[in-house]
Amino acid sequence: MEIRQLEYFLAVAELGSFSKAAVRLSVAQPVLSRHVRTLEEELGTELFYRNGRGVVETEVGTMMREHARTILNTAGRINGEIEAMRASPGGRLVLGLPPTASVILALPLVKRIRDAFPNVQLKLQEGYSGHVLEWLSTGRVDVAILYDAPRTSTLVTQPLIEEELYLICPPDAPEARLGRPVTIRELTGLPMVLPSSPHGLRRLVDTQFAKAGVEPDVSCEIDSFAAALQLVEEGQGYNILPYASVRKQVREGKLAVAEINEPKITRQLVLATSTQRPMTEVTRTLAKVVTDLVKELVTSGVWAPEKGYIGRKVQLAEAG
Repeated sequence: MEIRQLEYFLAVAELGSFSKAAVRLSVAQPVLSRHVRTLEEELGTELFYRNGRGVVETEVGTMMREHARTILNTAGRINGEIEAMRASPGGRLVLGLPPTASVILALPLVKRIRDAFPNVQLKLQEGYSGHVLEWLSTGRVDVAILYDAPRTSTLVTQPLIEEELYLICPPDAPEARLGRPVTIRELTGLPMVLPSSPHGLRRLVDTQFAKAGVEPDVSCEIDSFAAALQLVEEGQGYNILPYASVRKQVREGKLAVAEINEPKITRQLVLATSTQRPMTEVTRTLAKVVTDLVKELVTSGVWAPEKGYIGRKVQLAEAG
């Protein structure tokens, strides 16, 4: 028994005519008759007495009309509620993301979710990519933003951006005023402030230095993003990060940036969900909001230094 069969049956019962019902439903009369006949065959009884003036319900047909109306009304309410959930999904959702992505995305993402989807309770859980990946696999977060996510059968990933990394310098660092990119080999003598080796950024930096045949001079291992930046601001070392994560400090003159070349250091930011958990409507909503937001921020130029901002604060200080 199908919803369409019940719709066709109810129209014929209300109008007392197959031809009138066909006009109301905008279907060919033979199609309508076939669906009603199939319904009668499934029920094992006739629903109408057919005569030259139209049709009259049988006793079973009269009983069936009331049930059909109830079923169709219920189906209509279900469809309406589903459409309402799609238009404004609700529920609790946990997003895991690394600190460098959180600096860029957290504020505009929360604002957008609150404005467009007030029924969604969003929780942001910050951690390095390795931790976020573990949280996703164990169900502690529903959606994750990761760097260079592994290819596994339990992850569904969507690329967001290929992100270039820069040398993050104290505001008076000579590297920022060279007027050219620095090479990996030129970084070997600089005291680096980096996260410890289990983290993806550290593994990436170590790999790039190893390819160049050199080792980084890690003066301090620190797994706090905020504290690491503060150390660089105070002249205690250098870091390697995406520009967008320090954009505010660079524009305020607290930090400076230099391009890295030979080779460039890049990593891919992806949106990830787990195949071990069902994809809900609110999960799809968040995934789309994040994807759209990243595209907008890339288009606006947030992810790359504005022209003149590489070493700009140092140059201005020297000019003064």
